[in-house]
Amino acid sequence: MSALVPLLVTLPLLGAAIALIFGRNRRLQIAVSVATLTVVLVLAVILLIAVDNGTPIAVSVGGWPIPFGILLYVDTLSALLVAVSCVVLLAVLLFSVGQGMADGDAETPVTIFNPTYLILAAGIFNAFIAGDLFNLYVGFEILLVASYVLITLRSTESRIRTGVVYIVVSLVSSVLFLAAIAAIYAALGTVNMAQISERMGEIPQETQFVLHMMLLVAFSIKAAVFPVSFWLPDSYPTAPAPVTAVFAGLLTKVGVYAIIRTETQLFADNDVNLLLMVIALATMIVGVLGAVAQAELKRILSFTLVSHVGYMIFGLAIGTAEAIGVTVYYIVHHIIVQTTLFLAVGLVERRAGSTSILKVKGLMKAAPVIAVLYFIPAINLGGLPPFSGFIGKFALFEAAAEVGTPIMLVLIVGGIVTSLLTLYALMRAWNLAFWREEDDQAAPDAQIAYLDTAPAAGVQTQRRIIPKVMTAATGGMVAVTIGLTVFAGPLLGITARAGIELTTPVNITMLDTDDVLGTLETTKEEVAP
Repeated sequence: MSALVPLLVTLPLLGAAIALIFGRNRRLQIAVSVATLTVVLVLAVILLIAVDNGTPIAVSVGGWPIPFGILLYVDTLSALLVAVSCVVLLAVLLFSVGQGMADGDAETPVTIFNPTYLILAAGIFNAFIAGDLFNLYVGFEILLVASYVLITLRSTESRIRTGVVYIVVSLVSSVLFLAAIAAIYAALGTVNMAQISERMGEIPQETQFVLHMMLLVAFSIKAAVFPVSFWLPDSYPTAPAPVTAVFAGLLTKVGVYAIIRTETQLFADNDVNLLLMVIALATMIVGVLGAVAQAELKRILSFTLVSHVGYMIFGLAIGTAEAIGVTVYYIVHHIIVQTTLFLAVGLVERRAGSTSILKVKGLMKAAPVIAVLYFIPAINLGGLPPFSGFIGKFALFEAAAEVGTPIMLVLIVGGIVTSLLTLYALMRAWNLAFWREEDDQAAPDAQIAYLDTAPAAGVQTQRRIIPKVMTAATGGMVAVTIGLTVFAGPLLGITARAGIELTTPVNITMLDTDDVLGTLETTKEEVAP
């Protein structure tokens, strides 16, 4: 089984090379990309089944001894996130194929897009299965290079400008991350996460705190946690619809994943939960207030993306195995639902020629299918029962209520307010863009008059046809969002086991083989019911 682990990264890189070689053959490039992601999805599911019994798999690439070798580590959390990422990447790829069929290569030139897209996938998978900090850094850098290419496709002025902001902010985060790695290696003599966890208690508390804060700030920038989330709302909306969708669904979650790994495994004995609670509350409230003030659908969703990262930090700050398991469920929910909403908004933009809720009208009659594809994930993200958004938030609030401290109650109230305002922002957009009649020339009432000065409210583009492939890809993602609700019980069971694994110390034992060094045997303490 361990032989499958390196394939999660090597297959997308190999697929990118093949796609680049056959750059002039559009159909072959698409076939290679789809086949590669499909195979990785199958491998991820197989590995998820294998590790869900509580025994993670660790592979030292090339048989090099630890800490010199590159350690790849697959447990329930990493296998689950790789599988979910594959689903999202496949859906967005099919969406981009449909867009290319209708528009040609103007928005997503396949000779560039497909190889870069597979390299982006390799970076995501590498980050999720990295067993040492330097390999995690490499995964982030692969993401950075690929995402810059994707975010600046067509090289328009707005995309280059936002791409520069994105790359500068990402480089600041990367430099801080690399400095933290150097400091950790100097202090502990290793960058292997399991060994760091074992040795962390050997250095002074002050040193631990400095190392802790360096990593937390670096990952918070990547996760768009307040107050270092300023870059996201302006960066994502300018990219092509498929790029925006995959960025919104996955890239910030890689940062959240890194925070969860370091907080639960490297610095489990360093309590910064109060700081995380304050950050979580600020991220939720500031993000959703930004969403309420927007008149452009992509910007609304970008701000809600920031606010919902706050829920994930909230769950991590609670600190119990139950809360962390629920947080993993919420991450899966948000990856799927946020990506689906951005795909639906991509359809709105093609049908109406705009994503401004002050410009778009009458889509309920003109495009009822798009209306449904937007409405279902919108109420899901807003947290209406019985959808997965409600299930995740309710379980998170329940875990916080069990702790019962005053700050937990404040966070519960903040989470409820954020959910209501999210629902308000998304349903206001629904009311204006879908329910408002096409021939309604009345001026907007006082409730939304202030949106006339919102950023990008007047952007207008050409209306374009919508290929069936794009609609089918979005519809498939809507079906997956419903599946999160229908199969919430089994999924919560998997994420609960992931939460237990993350809060249980890991002992590493090395067993020499030809190419692989060892497995990680996890010793679990009995968890009280």
